Amino acid sequence: MSNTKSKNSSNDSSIANPVLRYWSRLSGLPGGKYVFSKVVQFKAPYFRTVNAMVEELRPNHAKLRIKKRRAVENHIGTVHVIAICNLLEMAMGVVAEASIPGHLRWIPKGMSVDYTAKAGSNISGIAEINPQDWKPGDLDVKVTALDEGGKVVVQGVIKLWISEKR
Repeated sequence: MSNTKSKNSSNDSSIANPVLRYWSRLSGLPGGKYVFSKVVQFKAPYFRTVNAMVEELRPNHAKLRIKKRRAVENHIGTVHVIAICNLLEMAMGVVAEASIPGHLRWIPKGMSVDYTAKAGSNISGIAEINPQDWKPGDLDVKVTALDEGGKVVVQGVIKLWISEKR
């Protein structure tokens, strides 16, 4: 048992990115994904409005989930598209922080989404980045929101501005 622990610890310390290292340490523990998600929401408090849970995180890919509940519904009882956009922006932020090379920094520049279907269930939000796109200039992060049946309800791009750190 202690062998496994030290093996995991050495694996954690070999992960250069602090966000991925923190995810690696927490995600396998009971309640660890919840704690990680709450830390993200503490760092960016607006994300608390949708109470998203980080479910998957690896370089250039993140998957988060929100539950369909009254606080995120619109007047017709589906998940409000702005709540979904908030979910997608949180997914983009988590994957950007977990993936960006150490000599670069990012800031959001714009978001373009299409509403493709009603969102009548819990929603998963996925953000994906092409690893070759990490260079100064515009970077498009592909974002997709899916209902529980796997149907795309929102899809689009969040544009980031990437620049060298000073």
